[in-house]
Amino acid sequence: MGRLAGKVALVTGGSRGIGAAIAQRLAADGADVALTYASAVDKAEAVAKRIEADGGRALVLKADNADPQAAVGAVEETVRGLGRIDILVNNAGIFTGGPLEQITLEELERILAVDVRAVFLASQAAARHLPEGGRIITIGSALTERVPAEGMTLYAMCKSALTGLTKGLARDLGPRGINATLILGGLIDTDMNPADGPAAGFFSAVTTLGRYGTAEDIAATVSHLAGDGGRYITGTAIAVDGGFAA
Repeated sequence: MGRLAGKVALVTGGSRGIGAAIAQRLAADGADVALTYASAVDKAEAVAKRIEADGGRALVLKADNADPQAAVGAVEETVRGLGRIDILVNNAGIFTGGPLEQITLEELERILAVDVRAVFLASQAAARHLPEGGRIITIGSALTERVPAEGMTLYAMCKSALTGLTKGLARDLGPRGINATLILGGLIDTDMNPADGPAAGFFSAVTTLGRYGTAEDIAATVSHLAGDGGRYITGTAIAVDGGFAA
């Protein structure tokens, strides 16, 4: 039996990249896992099949975080489908960048909806169900600590909001024995930010290790925070960034 046996986790944006790695790691640790997708149902189902092939239990949920009802609905569907929720991993997010003067109101409102509002709403919904020992783990960005180039103002602003959210959640939920933490991810090799992309050389040089990390690096930290190793960690951010912000 894994160390998370008997637990239920919800991973938003779990169909690919970091989210898929987190879902599979938590399942390997013994948790039943619900994972959401916005459009890539085939990829989400492939993740679920891998979990089930290894003896785990998975639930695939369609939920676009741009829709406020979807963020809440995913939590409620997890409870209905898997019986409870012990771990919420707020992973789903989008990136919007470009010249400051060209950012549109529509772009501003969409990234705030997906990267900030949905995280708050999902956390609020989960708080109604989480038992003592519950966890809310949010995937943020090292850009909250260091912005190494132009064109990232909007994204850095949105991810910075998650710091205040995490600290507030820790205060609100600490009396119930529920922990809230934030992971500041750095350069992670995914299809959205490949290690062989056109700007990879520049960004790799910003890190102290001189390279990209993997989705499994983030998943390992989520695993630690979700288990007994994270029982006295709350209200704080942990950087998994290869020294990006050093």
